[in-house]
Amino acid sequence: MSDLSSKGGLLPPTLAQFYVLLFFRQGSDSEVKFDKDGMSDTESKVDSGGPEVPVAPDDTPVVLNKALSGLSSRWKNWWVRGILTLAMISFFFIIIYLGPMVLMMIVLGVQIKCFQEIITIGYSVYHSYHLPWFRTLSWYFLLCVNYFFYGETVTDYFFTLVQREEPLRILSKYHRFISFALYLTGFCMFVLSLVKKHYRLQFYMFGWTHVTLLIVVTQSHLIIHNLFEGMIWFIVPISCVICNDIMAYMFGFFFGRTPLIKLSPKKTWEGFIGGLFSTIVFGILLSYVMASYRYFVCPVEFNNDSNSFQVDCEPSDLFQLQDYTLPSVLESLTGWTTVRLYPFQIHSIALSSFASIVGPFGGFFASGFKRAFKIKDFANTIPGHGGIMDRFDCQYLMATFVNVYIASFIRGPNPTKVIQQLLALRADQQLLIFNSLKNHLTEKGLLPVLEEVNA
Repeated sequence: MSDLSSKGGLLPPTLAQFYVLLFFRQGSDSEVKFDKDGMSDTESKVDSGGPEVPVAPDDTPVVLNKALSGLSSRWKNWWVRGILTLAMISFFFIIIYLGPMVLMMIVLGVQIKCFQEIITIGYSVYHSYHLPWFRTLSWYFLLCVNYFFYGETVTDYFFTLVQREEPLRILSKYHRFISFALYLTGFCMFVLSLVKKHYRLQFYMFGWTHVTLLIVVTQSHLIIHNLFEGMIWFIVPISCVICNDIMAYMFGFFFGRTPLIKLSPKKTWEGFIGGLFSTIVFGILLSYVMASYRYFVCPVEFNNDSNSFQVDCEPSDLFQLQDYTLPSVLESLTGWTTVRLYPFQIHSIALSSFASIVGPFGGFFASGFKRAFKIKDFANTIPGHGGIMDRFDCQYLMATFVNVYIASFIRGPNPTKVIQQLLALRADQQLLIFNSLKNHLTEKGLLPVLEEVNA
């Protein structure tokens, strides 16, 4: 396997194989028959009073329709998904090669598209009521929330650049006040838009918009924070969710007998358990491969001299091979007394376990949401795959866990950020901190006691 430079390179082929299998699998993982509204036969008979969303037309490219016209609908759908899957995987690897900045822009784009898909469902259901300013206010609130979150990120990770430019320094100083003023403006616009006959419905849609912002925008912001900790904190969690999706389907298909949850009748306990153990093994192996490349493990930092991102560092102890003594049970089974592992591989067990045990509930949540509105997919953005939100329903939940995990068990005080904040203080404040730190280090014996010389 070729080495990776700081600018990018090739990924392990195993990762590509799992991405291919994932998108093929998601086209055929359920044999539940859907009616034209996307509901199963059983559900359509029980829940028939809810709002309906118009069925999206077939958007398969004309070229593919002609080329696959001789195939049955099942195999035609298989080939459409397969071809577009390869295109998406190629695009994903190109993004990783181009670096973290491009990846952050893609995360923003995905966030906006997911928001649009969910808001469109609400508008499609309630558009006949002619609610004033619903879509306008929804996009305005999206702008406000993104301004707040990205402003916080810029202030946190580009502190030196912000302090260097006067306009940015002013915006950073009053960032939260400006964000609140923007939101307050939207709030007042909503109150002014209330119509007497539709108060309850308008407040429903107001809540719809804010829950969507919470689910989509907040999670995408956490994904970007994970990226700044290192690309490995982005790729491994995503791959674990994908692996679990694949292996749960495989075990469920061949060995599944016991239903897992009524919301997804084809999910089985056998698939759930098989996916859990397979994902843990996969996470350990993938972490071992990626932990050896600085491009993946180094935090993404902004270089003030070159005004660009850099991914180059001396890997921390988390990504240094260490010897671990095996428990007596494993020692008797394997004959090994010690193994050499990266500490990150141990953390990958926690990531894999979450992806396998809790992660699927993101998909269950999305399934319940779609069934409530009698739709099969959030949109028809990707032919054969549905909408962007259909591809990221589990990933958002995983991103939140990774961010919380890093903050709780990985990240420590950052000396660089502390120094940046100290340099922004007034001279008398800096001198006060210097004297306090000097006295503290002297009391601990880390600095020699200097006798004062009287003039």
